[in-house]
Amino acid sequence: MRRSLLIVFIAVLALGGCKTAAEHHDSLPSTKEKEMTVGTVQREIRQGMTQTQVAEVMGSPNIVTSDGPGQETWIYDKVSTDTAYSKSSGGVQSLFLAQGGDVGGGLAPSYKESSGAATRTQRTLTVIIKFEGGKVYDFSYHSSKF
Repeated sequence: MRRSLLIVFIAVLALGGCKTAAEHHDSLPSTKEKEMTVGTVQREIRQGMTQTQVAEVMGSPNIVTSDGPGQETWIYDKVSTDTAYSKSSGGVQSLFLAQGGDVGGGLAPSYKESSGAATRTQRTLTVIIKFEGGKVYDFSYHSSKF
């Protein structure tokens, strides 16, 4: 009876560290820094904002063009690729149990398992902001994720 309890106890300890692929995916680190999103554009950019206010919210634009006296267009073009991978393996290869005073009283069945997860996502966001007299008079955006 003590021997079977010991086998069960050791098996539970050995298998307790194994993760499923879904658990690995959920444990991957997040890359959420201050990132530009459609929500940021919708929430923060308004007609009448100054160029300084836009730069505080969005940062520096990728492209600046002059459309005429007092008219500028700022273009933000962001491309992001997120790649994450996680893998683990574990199990019990062999287990020697003592019986009485003997060493190597028996050999438990061998067990090994590995799991992992990998993800790769690409996102694009293009924002076009038009200024007249140093203030926003129009803006548009396009976002994709694949």
